[in-house]
Amino acid sequence: MNEPAPPPVDSPASTEHDQFVTWLRDVAPYVHAHRGRTFVVGFSGELIDAGKLDALVYDLSLLQAMGIRLVLVHGARPQVERLLALKLVEPRFVGDLRVTDKNSLECVKEATGAIRLSIEAAFSQGLPNTPMANSRIRVVSGNFVVARPMGIVDGTDLQHTGLVRKIDVDAIRASLDNGSLVLLPPLGFSPTGEAFNLMMQDVAASAAIALKADKLILISEADGVRSRDGELFSDLSVADAERMMVAREIEDGCSVELGYLLKASRGGVARAHLVPSRLDGAILIDLFTHEGVGTMITPSDLESLREATPDDVGGILQLIEPLEEDGTLVKRPREVIERDIAQFSVLEHDGFIFGCAAMLPFPKDGIAEMACLTVHPDYRELGDGERLLRRIETRARAAGIKKLFVLTTRTAHWFLRRGFTVATVDSLPAERQGLYNWQRRSQILVKPL
Repeated sequence: MNEPAPPPVDSPASTEHDQFVTWLRDVAPYVHAHRGRTFVVGFSGELIDAGKLDALVYDLSLLQAMGIRLVLVHGARPQVERLLALKLVEPRFVGDLRVTDKNSLECVKEATGAIRLSIEAAFSQGLPNTPMANSRIRVVSGNFVVARPMGIVDGTDLQHTGLVRKIDVDAIRASLDNGSLVLLPPLGFSPTGEAFNLMMQDVAASAAIALKADKLILISEADGVRSRDGELFSDLSVADAERMMVAREIEDGCSVELGYLLKASRGGVARAHLVPSRLDGAILIDLFTHEGVGTMITPSDLESLREATPDDVGGILQLIEPLEEDGTLVKRPREVIERDIAQFSVLEHDGFIFGCAAMLPFPKDGIAEMACLTVHPDYRELGDGERLLRRIETRARAAGIKKLFVLTTRTAHWFLRRGFTVATVDSLPAERQGLYNWQRRSQILVKPL
């Protein structure tokens, strides 16, 4: 039987295939980076009420298949509210905190038990032609959270409303090491056998800190951290977020989650994320694209301008390759980049190299070449090229260099506006003159330092 002919190279199917292959290659570095990491993911009862549990489970099962160790924490507020109404129990609050009396506690237990069964059932799916096909996921839950009473707030005894006191780290890690997914309900237990109603965010942040998790991810009705003017922050340092909280510059709808993200960050969690529940696949977009969604909190600014290390070779090659192919840059083999890596400076954003430049000195002549000045297309027009230029100039002066030169075929005007002047091949060091490509006929520009 004859095999079907492949689609023409320029057909829609071929284009889709190319896009798929490109996308898969683009996410590969994130897959490698996340494998073996521990993520704590907290999601609200509202997400479950909105019918989005199955979609979230599909995404989480994919994460586990990639080797990510998952601890899940669920909320239950709307489910508890319905049970209270059904049993004619009047809910009571002090601010956002529920007063959990005995009747309310029974509703909390019933709601969390039902949610646990729903989550376990969702992870037990395995129908063909679904994202859960061939999945084998064990969900482990138990008395992993030790709690204490919150006590009296504003003159009101909150009774069975509590706070996390301790996380059973050894038991959770043993389950994770065994390949299981750990599920923590918003309940905790005291050494005297009492049960306490806890906030999902408190359990998630406390678990992330205790486990020394690599990420805390809160999936929320908020689409991220916004200012009161509506500006969405894609990332914030702890210092900036705390300053804005104190100045009341943060929109009220995300302040609770932000408080617990900051708690986790101060407790040693490297990345704390607020991800919108309204966006299907938001957790995948956040973890496997550079832009992400929502807001990420980090101990310090994500972006840095620094000197390159051997670990940056791959990122530099990926950055400059498109410009080498279109002739903007001279092609540099990997071994050349590896040899000269100490001469490179790079701009990095959360592990992503988006800019680079190299200073190649000719000490006897008191001159240096600035080579390979490149900024990713998504970051151009933001002044990053000038930042790299200033960094190279600073490095050159520190090395006793008196002049800087560049060879360019397409960006001469950019350099001329920044103090370079047109020069000839004779102005190059003798060693560099011998390597000048007369076919390429690059313009030579020099700047005194």
